[in-house]
Amino acid sequence: MDTSSTRRPDPAGLATTVASLLPRARTELAELVAFKSVADEAQFPKSECDAAASWVADALRAEGFQDVAVLDTPDGTQSAYGHLPGPEGAPTVLLYAHYDVQPPLDESAWLSPPFELTERDGRWYGRGAADCKGGFIMHLLALRALKANGGVPVGVKVIVEGSEEQGTGGLQRYAEAHPELLAADAIVIGDTGNFRVGLPTVTATLRGMTLVRVQVDTLEGDLHSGQFGGAAPDALAALIRILDSMRAEDGTTVVTGLEEQAAATWEGLQYPEEDFRKDAKVLDGVGLIGSGTVADRIWARPAVTVLGIDCPPVIGATPSVQAGARALISLRVPPGTDAAEATQLLFAHLQAAAPWGARVSVEQIGQGQPFRADTTSPAYASMAEAMRVAYPGEEMQTSGMGGSIPLCNTLASLYPEAEILLIGLSEPEAQIHAVNESVSPQELERLSLAEALFLANYAESKR
Repeated sequence: MDTSSTRRPDPAGLATTVASLLPRARTELAELVAFKSVADEAQFPKSECDAAASWVADALRAEGFQDVAVLDTPDGTQSAYGHLPGPEGAPTVLLYAHYDVQPPLDESAWLSPPFELTERDGRWYGRGAADCKGGFIMHLLALRALKANGGVPVGVKVIVEGSEEQGTGGLQRYAEAHPELLAADAIVIGDTGNFRVGLPTVTATLRGMTLVRVQVDTLEGDLHSGQFGGAAPDALAALIRILDSMRAEDGTTVVTGLEEQAAATWEGLQYPEEDFRKDAKVLDGVGLIGSGTVADRIWARPAVTVLGIDCPPVIGATPSVQAGARALISLRVPPGTDAAEATQLLFAHLQAAAPWGARVSVEQIGQGQPFRADTTSPAYASMAEAMRVAYPGEEMQTSGMGGSIPLCNTLASLYPEAEILLIGLSEPEAQIHAVNESVSPQELERLSLAEALFLANYAESKR
């Protein structure tokens, strides 16, 4: 990409270019989705992630990026990086995405193969299509559109992470050890999404996360339930009681020490309960959990989720009192709460809740701090103007997100003057982390145009 001289692009020309590039974008997204890049070697070979990282690096080289590298991060994963110098005196913008994905879960529940991009009912289906391989394609589309319409008016750095979904912190630690690498004036995190299709949205807050594994042991070995049941302490029953202790009667998360955070309220865009029920596909007659508004519950308060339990499956189970059982637990923590402190409170709660003197050990697996963006920064004005053009008749909205992007706080700490914006393709219909994940090609088109316009607006604001 030649950025030696640029002119302010015509929005109509950018829009036409982005639309013309969509077929190519679909082909590239299909290639990227085909990699089974789950950063967990217990489920898929590491070679799948390595191949995805190489694909991203090759794509950056093809676009004229310099210093392209596949970085070996401390958690054993790889991140792809490249730098595109801008015109003299222009600001630098860091564009972020991640190529690693969630496991496909029950592949038989997918209507089409999870790692084969499939078009159906006007959407493109495949694991990572929205979260977040599509985010990288969005960045490419925006840059290509600018190149075809006068040039890229800013310096650009791209970083595409390989372990975001696992929360193992490899890129955070790499960035801390190489602080100059990702330095930028503005940072666009392409890993969130619109509040719903067609409503341009930036994400202002992210809940942090702690991931722990709890092990409960009560016996030296399993026992016959007829001979010993009724007196022998059952580890699985103890685990169930421990897990249940983290919820009030109405389902509100209860972790000792987090009571104040559990009563926090959300100020801003609200999430009507009927819309949430539809988006979450809640079964008829089943109530939502917790109290307060939906926005309070998913954006401003802690939330515990039991992600998995190790115990005998129903098929093949024997009449036994279980000697041991374990669970994987996620605790989302809102802005204003330190994730490390919340982790210690969770440890103490789990151990204190053990019945019958059961032995409980807790191990931390991952952690990420919550994040709050400064929505008064000039970059937000540039994005609002861009979204107004890309989404005619709509104004940019600001929402929260219940999920975590641990890198955000690392970047905010390393580069306190940088303006951080969060956008992306993960609107409710995308069903990220679930079966049949998909992306709207119309959202990909509009957000790519919005990002291109933002880069032009931001360059103009810094002159």
